[in-house]
Amino acid sequence: MKKILFYTIPFLGILIIFAGAVLYLNQNSGKGALQVTSTPKSQVYLNGKLIGETPLCKCETKDMIPIGNYRIRLIPKEGNSRPYEEQVAINKSTLTVVAKTFGENESGSVITLTPLSNKKDTELMVISFPDKTNVFLDNNEKGITPILLKDVIESDHEIKLTKEGYADKTLQIRTTAGFRLKVVVFLSVDPNVASSSAQVPLPTAQAPTVAKVTILDTPTGFLRVRGSSSTASSEIGRVSPGDSLELVTEEEGWFQIKMADGKTGWISSQYAKKE
Repeated sequence: MKKILFYTIPFLGILIIFAGAVLYLNQNSGKGALQVTSTPKSQVYLNGKLIGETPLCKCETKDMIPIGNYRIRLIPKEGNSRPYEEQVAINKSTLTVVAKTFGENESGSVITLTPLSNKKDTELMVISFPDKTNVFLDNNEKGITPILLKDVIESDHEIKLTKEGYADKTLQIRTTAGFRLKVVVFLSVDPNVASSSAQVPLPTAQAPTVAKVTILDTPTGFLRVRGSSSTASSEIGRVSPGDSLELVTEEEGWFQIKMADGKTGWISSQYAKKE
């Protein structure tokens, strides 16, 4: 039986409310949950396969999705808005949340949880399109996007993003120890500001450059890829010196990479460098 530590509430109007969720499942399930909401109702495709319509929640054990990176595509059932596409990560025993508003004031958010090697750490990463957006956490200014906040208190929080020419975005979240909560926000143009320079962000076209790592020489002539960021974790693959691989995320002493077969795993950062 799964237990949700904290919940995600569908967005309403300008105020958008989100939270991640940690699900206590069979540790060998290798699956995670996906929730998708949109205005108007949309068809949801995952890696080109239709999986349902919004509001959608693959949250029951039997419906959950194998961990990995996926391409999600939302096709609105009303209006003439173009489909929305974005890459999302499904992580083990956690909930990934996607929300999208189509139309004149187009906006959206993607929220994921990634486990940290230190179960006492609590982190919050905020990315926005456009970038260099002001970030406030519980009414305290923290900087501009992209930003990684470490040692965040495990609790309910309010994030507010502001940028001239764009509508403010407010999100209610809850951070949890042992996880990094990653929030990606697509801002909408402020309808009350007449600015010819402000353009609706295009998530796919403006996606950030994919980070890469290059494998260095090793004593064995190869580098083990492990299932988690620990030398005690089982080997799930091997990579060779000179290989250039996509960097998914990083922790102290470890890189999470995407292998040629699409699987993700962890390698020691001692034998790799970021490009």
